[in-house]
Amino acid sequence: MIWVIALMVFIMLVGAVTVLLVDSHVSAIAASSAVSLALSVIFVILQAPDVAMTEAVVGSGLSSVILALALFRLNRNKAKMEQSDA
Repeated sequence: MIWVIALMVFIMLVGAVTVLLVDSHVSAIAASSAVSLALSVIFVILQAPDVAMTEAVVGSGLSSVILALALFRLNRNKAKMEQSDA
């Protein structure tokens, strides 16, 4: 059982470093979501299913959707600004 927790911690560390080093914003959002999912697995192993479900829904699901929508909106506004300058 301890090897599963060690694997999840390793995945979380790799995901956190990936968020910092990757150039693509979409990839950073996906890596952040992977960190949250690994944390959810740790909570399940520690027998806290309510906390795990909350972390999975809010941390990985809702946060990823909100960040992706914000990124889409920023790109759309940037395109509008470029069109108005031309």
